[in-house]
Amino acid sequence: MAVYTTIPPERLEAFLADYDLGPLVQIDGIAEGVENTNYLLETEAGRAILTLYEKRVRAEELPWFLGLMQHLSSRGLKCPTPVIARDGVALRSLMDKPAAITTFLPGRPIAAITPSACFSLGQSLARFHLLGEGFRATRRNALGPESWKPLLDSCKGAGDTLRPGLTRELDEAIAAVLRDWPREGTLPAGQIHADLFPDNVFFQEGDVSGLIDFYFACTDLLAYDLAICLNAWCFPDEATPSAALMAGLMGGYQSVRPLSPDEKAALPVLVQGAAIRFLLTRLYDWVNTPKDAIVTRKDPLAYYHRLTAWRDDAKGLLHV
Repeated sequence: MAVYTTIPPERLEAFLADYDLGPLVQIDGIAEGVENTNYLLETEAGRAILTLYEKRVRAEELPWFLGLMQHLSSRGLKCPTPVIARDGVALRSLMDKPAAITTFLPGRPIAAITPSACFSLGQSLARFHLLGEGFRATRRNALGPESWKPLLDSCKGAGDTLRPGLTRELDEAIAAVLRDWPREGTLPAGQIHADLFPDNVFFQEGDVSGLIDFYFACTDLLAYDLAICLNAWCFPDEATPSAALMAGLMGGYQSVRPLSPDEKAALPVLVQGAAIRFLLTRLYDWVNTPKDAIVTRKDPLAYYHRLTAWRDDAKGLLHV
């Protein structure tokens, strides 16, 4: 469920009057996603997506997200393009919440992840990184390594109810990863998506047709973005890594942007860090989301299993 805000017809009509989209033909709520309210608009001009930004997105950061999307789409990346109103502004207000309209992308998330799909994803991720180089504004990664220990502490040991000793084990894992984390300036950095999970990638006829949901994007290590995707795409049963999927993803990425020797050397610690980041945010949501909430909680232990696999043999799994 991702329609938290209902829009009365008269409010929507007044909002759309600021755009050159023509009359509204149809509006449908979009159930996918958990962060914002999304509607599919059908107007005389075609399809578009209307997003109302809910509480978890900081309003002051929205111009950065929309600016990045505009920058990437203008350079050929297949991603939503913010629609500019008649006054030249993309970010507006609707129902007392920040709101924006973006272009509609064809395609759907892939039903079954394959090596060829991972290859196409890797190519798209590398293009994202290269095309983002000209976007000079920066955004700190709010869920970067410095946030992990405070995030674990905020869970107050509740993870031990999922797995005995989990809090202590994570505390030790964080310390080990932070000890080996690349120092600032030693690896290529730039704009990254930071949340490129399978439901944020559209496919058509086996190839990527678009990347969506840029609201965790930030300025960080490019190879860390690849590490996030290796975690999100290459564990088909949520616990066991697939060598074929990893080879597809790595091969696709490096066919567009080859990793440097230093990036390859750092990848084993980066994949562990990515597993820790998503384990912790899932654990936080598991602890703090009411059991009767309409949002389905995701199992934190799926990322514990990933972390364990990487710690056991990251170099062997990645062939770096």
